[in-house]
Parts: sequence; structure tokens; C-alpha cells
Amino acid sequence: MFKEGCGVIGIWGNSDASRLAYFGLYALQHRGQEGCGIVTTSSNKLHIVKGKGLVSDVFCDDKIFDRLPGSVAIGHNRYSTTGEKGYRNVQPILIRFRGGEIACVHNGNLVNSASLRKYLTDTGSVLRGDSDTELIMHLIARSGKPTVPEMLEDALSKLQGAYSIIFITPDYLIAARDPHGFRPLELGKLGHGYIIASETCAFDIVEAEYIREIKPGEILVIDKDGKINSHFPLEKRREAFCIFELIYFSRPDSKIFDVNVDKVRRDLGRRLAVESPVDADIVISVPDSSNSAALGYAQETGIPFEIGFIRNHYIGRTFIKPGQLERDIDAKIKYNPVKGVIKKKRVVIVDDSIVRGTTISKLVRMIKSAGAKEVHLRISSPPIRFPCFYGVDTPTKEELIASSKSPDEICKLTGADSLKYLSLEGMLSLSTLPEHSWCTACFDGKYPVL
Repeated sequence: MFKEGCGVIGIWGNSDASRLAYFGLYALQHRGQEGCGIVTTSSNKLHIVKGKGLVSDVFCDDKIFDRLPGSVAIGHNRYSTTGEKGYRNVQPILIRFRGGEIACVHNGNLVNSASLRKYLTDTGSVLRGDSDTELIMHLIARSGKPTVPEMLEDALSKLQGAYSIIFITPDYLIAARDPHGFRPLELGKLGHGYIIASETCAFDIVEAEYIREIKPGEILVIDKDGKINSHFPLEKRREAFCIFELIYFSRPDSKIFDVNVDKVRRDLGRRLAVESPVDADIVISVPDSSNSAALGYAQETGIPFEIGFIRNHYIGRTFIKPGQLERDIDAKIKYNPVKGVIKKKRVVIVDDSIVRGTTISKLVRMIKSAGAKEVHLRISSPPIRFPCFYGVDTPTKEELIASSKSPDEICKLTGADSLKYLSLEGMLSLSTLPEHSWCTACFDGKYPVL
């Protein structure tokens, strides 16, 4: 099974669609670093450029955009968690079938991919890769429905799990979100056209205006004339928005799930300070994803916030690197302590989560080596004890340090003087959280769908 927790973007109605998709992918680079691609449509044809690496690696020559003409585009940043890391799983995926040409970009993970794969191979399909997205495309190609939008509906009705997905054909730009709403998908106005993306930070870079979220179970169709048809043909399910998007995965300047990410993270830090205060001299964050929570913690406690780590921004996010060796190397070169700030101080390190424990242990050692008198860990989420099956990189329970060790044991392993997590009840009690039903399976093991 090949999981994908990625960044997707769609542009409709702009003559510079491919460049705008490119800039949007830059804004969404934090969601995936292994590969990227763009598909556009013009003259009743689809055009594709994709490859392994960062957006700046794949689209390194301005002449590439000459190969991507048209006023409609989709784009994808790839973050794989298991399975083949090669080119064949890089998105978008483009196929030709009886309905013509269609391409798609997908963020999420299907929990019934194994049964779908068996069904497809048993009935004659030849699968080239091992991604969930390829299965979706085969289901579309097999549909007996008369129109492309109806074929998509037919295919999506067979899926279980998480998907925020955008399709492109010569006639349509179509966005869909699974009935649980696991992963975010946002709609905006871009001049006389539209933009769809995983996060609104992609809107800001191209000066688009936020309209609303694509709703759980919604299929939104934009035709050649710019007419929008929104409908909800999929079976209604209990909402299960991924709380980890707000804790870690999304950018703090984004709006997802009808709320500003930074605002929630600051309140997570404030609630953590109420639950777990400590007598200390300074509060520092693990940049960049815990900056907001650390500021909230400092504001609530009155302890000064300081810049304790300098992050090397030429290194990607260690959490979403594919291999443990790569994570270990990156953790060593990604951060450097500011010794003049830390020396002889009692330090509170606020981090958003502890997953494997790889990075935080190194950071505690760094801070103590820099002369800190004490190091206290405060984590602005509950312990992650269970794997995610919906597109976040926690594939096995054995990899999760909190699945087998208590907070006291983890504290001892990291070398910290104390360790406290935010409680699940405290997290869910925040007044800033919209009145959605949240997926907290990584904390409590209560999976909305298996």
C-alpha cells in the first residue's frame, strides 16, 4: 500500500495557468518534497511535465512552461510514506480512455486500496505503479457511465478513506473531497477564474481571494464556460477532519477547515501552559511548525520567548523524509542552537509533536551542550500512539515512540528534565476549533473508517 499526503492545486481561467500552478506548488512545498508535476489543457489536449525532486528542480528552466499551454492547470507535490519512490508514482497521473484524456492529483490515502487492487488485477487491469491514485484512474476508465463527471462519481463511490482530489480534462476542472473530509481542500477566486488548493497559502502567492472550503462529500465541476456545478452524490459519512493538519502539517499562514492555522496553534500553546506550567527563564520553539504554539505558551506564562534554534531552510521537513537514515542526517544539520541565548538558562522547548523521537532527542542534547541549566519539553499535542491510515507518515505502530513508552520513559530517553503533553480533552476544548468532528485516531486509536 502506497500512502500519499501531498499538496494539490487547480487553476481555471487564466492564460498563465501553468505558472500560477507552479507558484502555488512553491507555497505548498512543505506538503511534499519527493516529486511534483503540472498538467494543462489546450486545443482539446492535455500537456504534462513532472519529475522527481523539488518544484525548483523539476521546473528549473523557464522554457518548460512553453510545453504547458492553456488556461486550466492542475499541480501536485508528492510526499510518499511507503512504497515505490520512483518516477512512475509521481503525479499528476494522466490516462487516455474512451472518455478522452483525463489527469488527476490526489492528497490522501485509501483504506480499501488492497481490495481494489485485487479486483482490478483479477479482472484484467495492468497496473504500472503502486499508488492509490492509479487505482482511481482505472475505476474511472472502467465506468459504464455516459459522461466524464458521472464516471468520476461512479469511481469515487467505490473508495473508502481519505481523498482530496482534482481532475482535469479538455472540458472540465473537477474537485472532490471524501465524505469524511479528512484532508483539506479550499476554493478561491482568481481574477475572472478560480483556484483550488490544499491550503490557502497557495492563494496568497497568486493574490487569489478565498471563497470557501470544498465540503466533505462534495464534487465541484467547473465547465469550459466557467459554470460551477456543486453536488453531493456520495453517501454521507461522519465528518472526521484531521486535527494533525492544524497541529503540524499545514502552514501557519493558511486557512483550512474554516479556521486560521496560526490562531489554533497559539491557543494550543496557551492551553498547554495552563495544563503544564514550569519555572523557567526562556521559552523556545522547534522552528518552524511549533513557532505559534511556543508564542502562545510564552504569552500565557509570561516567560520570555527567545530564538533558541536557527533552522537551515535549505533542508526539507525531517518528519516527511522517506527513510530513517535520511531523517537522522537531516536532524543533525537542520538546526543549530543559539548559545548566547541558551547558556545558563532554564529552557522550555515547545514542540508540536513527538512521532519517532529521533529529532527531539538530538535537540535536547544540542541545548544542553550549549550550556542550558535545565531543559523542559512541552508538547502541544497528545502522545501519538497509533498509526495514521489517511495520509500522514506514521505507517506502523512500532515507529511511534509513545505507543510503547510512557511520557516519563520518553523524557528519560530524550535527556530532558521534564516532559509534558497537552491532554486530548484540552486540545478538543479550544474555543477556536470550529464545530467539526475531528479525526483523533493517531491519539486515541478511534478510527473513523478502516
